[in-house]
Amino acid sequence: MRFVDLIEKKVDGGSLSTEEIKFWIDGYVGGTIPDYQVSAMLMAIVFRSMDEREILDLTMSMAHSGDMMDLSGISGVKVDKHSTGGVGDKTTLVVGPMVAACGAKLAKMSGRGLGFTGGTIDKLESIDGFHVSISRDEFIRQVNDIGIAVVGQSGNLVPADKKLYALRDVTATVRSIPLISSSIMSKKLAAGSDVIVLDVKYGRGAFMKTKEQASELARTMIKIGTGAGRKVRAVISCMDAPLGHAIGNALEVGEACMALSGRGPGDLMQLCLTLGSLILEEAGICRTREDAVRMLCEAVDSGRALGKLAEMVSAQGGNAAQIRDSSLLPKAEFKTVIKSPADGFICDEDAMALGNLAMQIGAGRAKKEDAIMNEVGIVLSAKPGDKVTKGQPLAVVHHRMALPQGWMEECVGSFVISDKCADTEPLIAEVI
Repeated sequence: MRFVDLIEKKVDGGSLSTEEIKFWIDGYVGGTIPDYQVSAMLMAIVFRSMDEREILDLTMSMAHSGDMMDLSGISGVKVDKHSTGGVGDKTTLVVGPMVAACGAKLAKMSGRGLGFTGGTIDKLESIDGFHVSISRDEFIRQVNDIGIAVVGQSGNLVPADKKLYALRDVTATVRSIPLISSSIMSKKLAAGSDVIVLDVKYGRGAFMKTKEQASELARTMIKIGTGAGRKVRAVISCMDAPLGHAIGNALEVGEACMALSGRGPGDLMQLCLTLGSLILEEAGICRTREDAVRMLCEAVDSGRALGKLAEMVSAQGGNAAQIRDSSLLPKAEFKTVIKSPADGFICDEDAMALGNLAMQIGAGRAKKEDAIMNEVGIVLSAKPGDKVTKGQPLAVVHHRMALPQGWMEECVGSFVISDKCADTEPLIAEVI
């Protein structure tokens, strides 16, 4: 079998066989197929796409290219959630403890952030002493004991995806639904959970810009998961504006603690209750989503949900006192208030602009090797639909160094203020 023949087959619109896809992935990971040939294949897929069987075969070949987590040592149904990334998205820190407090077993591997989107692992590392790397035996024991563990991805988990994503990033082949869905689901399948709930975002602060694109991606990933014998559900959510108020690692941990104490922003709580209810329903813990929402709210009101996050932090070497009292989390040396330039209603907040502004002051990475400043970020004082007066705070910037020239003007420009309250997109567009 020659890989050049497979490239030509896909260029001509043909469908690659199961054996041909396995030959591709095994050869690329093994070093016998070079980058330049795989680049040509990726570009052919961008233009010619793949059918459902090809996408499933690609995902399974990628999933089996490295370690496969064996979670059989964990009793009960194992659950996982995934977000396609956004600004201020701290849902794992809220949903995970809530569902664990209700009896679910959340065994989750998370990633780091790059660009304007934050990573769960980066957020957790803002907690003093927290270990994102624990042994497989410790991981399984912890999920059995307290119902939740969130760790960094294994060094040999889906090596095919690591190689392919790096290549896609520099060949303008990232935005392909077959390639995006196989990338995400190969990691989810390799992680070993029985139930997977996806938060697929669309809008300015997301990779998918429209509801239609997000829905197509979600349905493709559900087909992959069900084809692999897993239970998969998806929520399509809007990321035009940041989720919640906090953007930045320690700030988002603090907001997650507020949410688990029943004092979280309405949009964050709405999304977390929706995701959490799907997890409990698919895990067989609750018969209906309504029953699941009641159980989740009770876990929050009783303090069990916040206690579960503190348990996880303590089990992974972190300072649980920072969870019980979020004022102990790292704090920035300086705070600058961004004020409204006019009276009116906030009719828009540009999530991508605010995420990039937070990245510029150290809350995110422009390159993988960049260091993150855990304490810095932006806390929004107003959200779309709110009425503001001239001079009223729009946001508070938490920073370590002087703000870059023109930064404050760009920050003000990310808010659109009008004399009329415009309709905004609903946070949750669809549950699949």
